[in-house]
Amino acid sequence: MYRAMDLSGKVAVVIGGTSGIGRTLSLGLADAGANVVATGRNAANVDEIAREIESRGRDTLRIPADTRDTSSLQRLLAACIERFEKVEILVNCAGKIKRAPTLDFPEAEWNDILETNLTGTLRACQVFGKHMLSRKYGRIINIASLNSFVALHEVAAYAASKAGVAALTRALAVEWSKDGVLTNAIAPGVFRTPLNAELLDGTPRGKELLMRTPMGRFGKLEELLGAAVFLASDAASFVTGQILVVDGGFLASGVNQ
Repeated sequence: MYRAMDLSGKVAVVIGGTSGIGRTLSLGLADAGANVVATGRNAANVDEIAREIESRGRDTLRIPADTRDTSSLQRLLAACIERFEKVEILVNCAGKIKRAPTLDFPEAEWNDILETNLTGTLRACQVFGKHMLSRKYGRIINIASLNSFVALHEVAAYAASKAGVAALTRALAVEWSKDGVLTNAIAPGVFRTPLNAELLDGTPRGKELLMRTPMGRFGKLEELLGAAVFLASDAASFVTGQILVVDGGFLASGVNQ
């Protein structure tokens, strides 16, 4: 392994780290050498991912947290400092989406999506960023989206939240980089998960998404690990404010046939 990408001895916190992309990144960071605290709202899921991290020979904690509750994030940070004395890597994966026409989209549901995806990311960055800034070292990785750049049909709230995540990532890079805290994001393309397999494999929307992906297939979650380990590591010591797109060529796509 390229030594600068070795995360041995590093401490990572993954918010929304118990399922989907977050789970994959939690285990991938552990495989790269980091001690990983993967958290979410469900205590049983937190315990399950902790057992998997421990099976890889890494240390962890079992602390549920909710990005909608600043105090829960503060308790998480305090527990990490008590156990590890530091947190060097923060990955923000918590998110939600709902597909519906924008014209009649309920304001309460709009607010709920932005509260989780955008404001929740801000809260975690504030809580952990303060600690990182005090140590003059940190790596923050947010999860953006294709929707940070282009619109997909009938997911306006999600698109607005993810465009905001991209903008927040750049803003924090401008503010915090001189003090050693680098903030970047990963923008995944279309990845097959148990939650979206039926959509991708059996609907016109899935066919269009596949057509728009020049590699001719959907992503595998483990294909996000290279980007995450790179951004979390000292190999990315001069990389900040970037949205690293991992999409099989989707955003480059014009006419594919």
